[in-house]
Amino acid sequence: MKQDVKFVIITGLSGAGKSQTIRVLEDADYFCVDNLPPTLLPKFAELCAQSTGKVKRAALVMDIRGGEFFKSLFESLAYLSDHNWTHEVLFLEASDETLIRRFKETRRRHPLAGNDSILDGICRERELLADLRQRADKIINTTDLTPAQLKEEVQALFLRGENGERLLVRVLSFGFKRGIPLDVDFVFDCRFLPNPHYIPELKPMSGVDQAIKEFVLREPKAVDYITRIHNMVEFVIPLCITEGKSQLVIALGCTGGRHRSVVLAESLRDRLVEARHRVIVEHRHISSEGG
Repeated sequence: MKQDVKFVIITGLSGAGKSQTIRVLEDADYFCVDNLPPTLLPKFAELCAQSTGKVKRAALVMDIRGGEFFKSLFESLAYLSDHNWTHEVLFLEASDETLIRRFKETRRRHPLAGNDSILDGICRERELLADLRQRADKIINTTDLTPAQLKEEVQALFLRGENGERLLVRVLSFGFKRGIPLDVDFVFDCRFLPNPHYIPELKPMSGVDQAIKEFVLREPKAVDYITRIHNMVEFVIPLCITEGKSQLVIALGCTGGRHRSVVLAESLRDRLVEARHRVIVEHRHISSEGG
C-alpha cells in the first residue's frame, strides 16, 4: 500500500533564499534533499513510499544547478500528479538589485553568469524559470524580507494549521515613493490621512510607537477606512479559499512607509487575528524617511 507522503519542491532564483527555506523545513522534521536532479524525483518518491511511514514529509531543492537534468522537472512533476502524490511547488524570487547585492556580499558567482555580469546571469535565469514560476503553487518574494521574516513566512505556509484553513493573509506596509510592491493582491492608499512626519516630536518615531498610533487613529476617517478595508478582506477571504489560493496579500501605502501605513497595517492585522485568521505583517519601509 502506498504511503501518503507530502512533497514540497523548492525552486526559484539563485540567491533568493532556497537554502534558508529548506533549513526551516528540515528543522520541522521534513526529510530534505538539496539539489536533487529532477530525473531522480520519481525514484525518490517511490523510496519514500517504501519507508513504511518513516518519511511523511519531504522538501527538495531543485534549481538550475541541475544543468541539463533540470529540464526534466515538468515531466517529473507530471509523474507525481499522475500517481496522486501530494506535492506543492514553492518559487522564491527577489529583485535584481537585491540579488546582485547578495552575490556581492557572499562573493559568489552566479551559476549562469559565465564571464558576463551577475545581472546577465540573473536575466538568463529569470527567462529560463518563467514557465516554472507560472506553475508554482506558492511564490515568496524575499526582496524586503529579513531571514527571520522569511522563516516566519515559510512556517506560516507549511507548518501551521495544516489541518485547518490553508489561506495565509499577508499584510504589508510600504512607501509609495519606493514603488508599489509587485507581489500583492490589493493596494490601499493611506496618504490622505494627516501625516505625523510634519510634527517635529513625532517625526523620529514609527507607526509601531504608541504616540503615532494615537495620532493616526484619532482621525475618524482613519478608523472608518480600516474598518471598510477589514470588511472587504473578510468578504474576499472565503472566495480565495474556494478558488484554492494559498495566500492573500494586502498592501497599505503612505508616502515613505514609516508612519500611517504601518499604523493601519498593524490595526488590520489585529482585527484579522481577532477573527482567527492566519496573518503575518511586514513593514517594508519602516526605517525610511517620510510618513
